[in-house]
Amino acid sequence: MLESGDELFFETAASRKLVELIERSADELTKNYVEDIRRDPRMPNYQGFDQKEIYKRAYRVYSQLGKWISHEATKEEVKSYWTALGRQRRREGFPMSEIVLSLCHIRRLLWTKVQASGLLDTALDLYQAMDLQHRVLLFFDRAIYYAAVGYEEQD
Repeated sequence: MLESGDELFFETAASRKLVELIERSADELTKNYVEDIRRDPRMPNYQGFDQKEIYKRAYRVYSQLGKWISHEATKEEVKSYWTALGRQRRREGFPMSEIVLSLCHIRRLLWTKVQASGLLDTALDLYQAMDLQHRVLLFFDRAIYYAAVGYEEQD
């Protein structure tokens, strides 16, 4: 998934700590996500969907984030997963606007957690967090794009 030279990302202790924090906090982040969805009037289809399944889907994103932003996942794996997800959400009747908003909720909660963690004490930590943020934003941009591609595909 990442460009050449990106494999060095996990060689820093601060970067590893941030990813571990996110993955270790997957349950808490997911519970917050489900609560956000319940309160957001722009998410009626998600609110009417099986909440256990909504939890399971968001948990998968948080718990696998490290794999998806590291050299462990290829661009093709990300494309395949998110394109299939877009097709599935279309079959389930979700509008594209809610799919995008759902991913925005996941991303926002992620950064709220990172900022509240207290792991960003030094300038180096902050620099490495900015690198992580860049990778996460790139991942979510790709996830949204490929979900839209899958959503638009004819069955």
